Amino acid sequence: MFSTFLNIFKVAELRKKILFTIGMLVIYRLGFGIPLPGIWQEQMSKASPGSGGGAMGDAFEYFAIFTGGNLQQSTIFGLGIMPYISASIIFQLLATVVPALEKLRREGATGQKKIQEYTRYTTVLICFVQAVIWLKYIHAQGFVYPDYANTYTFWIMGVSALVCGTVFLMWLGEQIDEYGLGSGISLIIMAGIIARMPMAMITVGQNASLSMGGDGGASTYGPGKLLFLIVAFVGVVAGAILITQAQRRIPIQQAKQMRGRRVYGGQRQYLPLRVNHGGVMPIIFASSLLIFPSIIFGWCEQAWPSVSFFAAATEAFRYGGGYIYIVTYILLVYVFAYFWTTVQFQPKEMATQLRDHGSFIPGLRPGKRTADYLEKVMTRITYVGAGFLALIAVIPSVFADWLEVDFMVTQYLGGTGLLIVVSVALDMIQRIEANLIMRNYEGFLGGAGTIKGARG
Repeated sequence: MFSTFLNIFKVAELRKKILFTIGMLVIYRLGFGIPLPGIWQEQMSKASPGSGGGAMGDAFEYFAIFTGGNLQQSTIFGLGIMPYISASIIFQLLATVVPALEKLRREGATGQKKIQEYTRYTTVLICFVQAVIWLKYIHAQGFVYPDYANTYTFWIMGVSALVCGTVFLMWLGEQIDEYGLGSGISLIIMAGIIARMPMAMITVGQNASLSMGGDGGASTYGPGKLLFLIVAFVGVVAGAILITQAQRRIPIQQAKQMRGRRVYGGQRQYLPLRVNHGGVMPIIFASSLLIFPSIIFGWCEQAWPSVSFFAAATEAFRYGGGYIYIVTYILLVYVFAYFWTTVQFQPKEMATQLRDHGSFIPGLRPGKRTADYLEKVMTRITYVGAGFLALIAVIPSVFADWLEVDFMVTQYLGGTGLLIVVSVALDMIQRIEANLIMRNYEGFLGGAGTIKGARG
């Protein structure tokens, strides 16, 4: 392992990419702690819903997990990368129904560049709307210094800081995509999760009790809860590796060609189809979307406390709140898994490429029948992949709610947060592995260059 790390820094190009990526993430973490001007941070930390737990507290903590932001302290990166993710989802949906955007997508790099430009403009618009809503909320709660309250200076500074902070995060992600190693947006989210993991470990250590009666209190982690956290940690890590590497290998036969007296081609190869083609994005999309119901119903509950429906809805959509939340979460994972597969996987284009390269699937005619077969296979394996993805994301949360384990501990040491970290880290390892093997260096996984479980 030590020699592999040395090999990484022997390759100049790989070394520059890794150091650049680390540098961008350091800049993100430095900006993460810069507060908004005019905000009464001490008063907000004491009275904000995120500090007191409950449905709203879980919602704000959940927002921090999947956006890389921090609304509980209202920093310049408070909105995180969520507006950019929302804009990306919007244009990916529109590209499937709007002919003009679909035409741009088919134009290749030029069209994608134009769609990316539209995504940036939409991100700024979403940032502006979310910034105004959030500043209006904290202003109504009395978290603004009296000298800045009800002044144009506060609104201009606050909205500008939140919008520029998200735009800067978007720029950081794009720089990592172009000059670094890995997906910039995913790495920013992963960095935010890893930064909170030590606090979760400290919480477990401070409240751990090895006595058999330690499971009696919700704030005490006795042997049963500690065993659950260990099993959940190992299970989520193993499940994430398995679902990330699982493939369905489609046999591909290359057509034989006669050139002079020699016969070329005829080799038998395999076309790997990933069981979880969307990676961790379905989890991020589904979890991000489920943040808003609890926040909206929570605000409605505060505005109209006499209406019992809002209190029941807030509890129902609270993280791990019950049957409605779990079922909705699973359904959204399936929806976004199929959506992401539909956007990224193009069976017609793949069938055309196979035909143009003189390859075919044995027993199937090149063209439409090959495309239909690939679409059918991908539909089936996506169903299995989405189910397994939802299972390893939901089961730790359900048991943690049943055992009364702290929300932060659940997310960062055995839940969705850990799943994202493992998936993104595994993608980074694969990219480094590919760069090392391409230059005849031994990678992390030995000379074979493959991960166990990658063959299906």
